[in-house]
Order: sequence, then C-alpha cells, then structure tokens
Amino acid sequence: MTQQGKAQAVGHIPSGLFIVTVQDQDKNIIDGYLASWVQQISFSPLLVSLAIKPGRPAYDLIKAGKVFSINIVGDHDKSYLKHFWKGYDPANNPFKEIPFTTGDHGGVLISWAKSVIECQMLSSTKPGDHELVIAEVKNTYTLSDESKPMVHIRKTGLDY
Repeated sequence: MTQQGKAQAVGHIPSGLFIVTVQDQDKNIIDGYLASWVQQISFSPLLVSLAIKPGRPAYDLIKAGKVFSINIVGDHDKSYLKHFWKGYDPANNPFKEIPFTTGDHGGVLISWAKSVIECQMLSSTKPGDHELVIAEVKNTYTLSDESKPMVHIRKTGLDY
C-alpha cells in the first residue's frame, strides 16, 4: 500500500481544535498556535498529551516548563481561529486583538473559548516530526456551557 493510501484513513481520525497558549513570567511574551492533536491520557494523575512541532510559537516556553493553556474551540465562536490557521508574524501578535484573562496558574485563557485547561509539561519525546508533550492538568475553566467542542476531520494523515 502506498503512503498516500495509508494516510487517507489516518486523516479520518477525528480531533478537536485547540489554541495552545503560553506567556513568559513577565507577561511580555504571549504566544499561541492552533493544535489538533490533544488527548487525555490518564485519570490519576489527570494528564493530557499534545503534539507540537519544534519551532512553533509557544514551543520554547512550553519546553522551558511554563504553564500553558489548551483553549478548546467551541462551535459558538470560531472568529479567532483566523489568527492561528496559517500561523502569524510575531510582529502581528493576535493577542493584541483577542480578549483573554490569566488563569490561577498563569495560563492564557482566551475569552471566546468553550473551555480552557491549564497545564504544565512533565515530559516529552520526539518520535517523529512532532514532539509529544505529556502535561499535568493544573486547573480547568468552562467559559461556555451551551457550546459544543469543534471537531476536525482531515482529508489525509499527511498534513493538517
């Protein structure tokens, strides 16, 4: 079977849409990226995993152990996705336009998200072109009870 043939069914694995955000200790740098590979991996302790490509916005701060947030995109408001879909020039940081607050542990909580999970990296491994980060859940916030999480299905497992 060809790589393209194998990748077609892999692309059918449903995933959510998330904006992973982080800020430095002085709150001078606020960064984020669109993620689709996020999953709960443990009940006790409560752990999640996410895949991040080295070089992405937020990568260095997450790897340095800063608290980061997984903002779950809801079906009630998707307008802020446009800032993250293709990435952005650091000179045009979208957090100048996107309303947010800071969570109890210093995470960036996008006001338009359905819900937010504050996390801190425990470990990571790089099995392929993305790094797999294992993170402990520090706190959670539900911002929109009525909305449903966005679900993303890709055409192929070879790109986003």
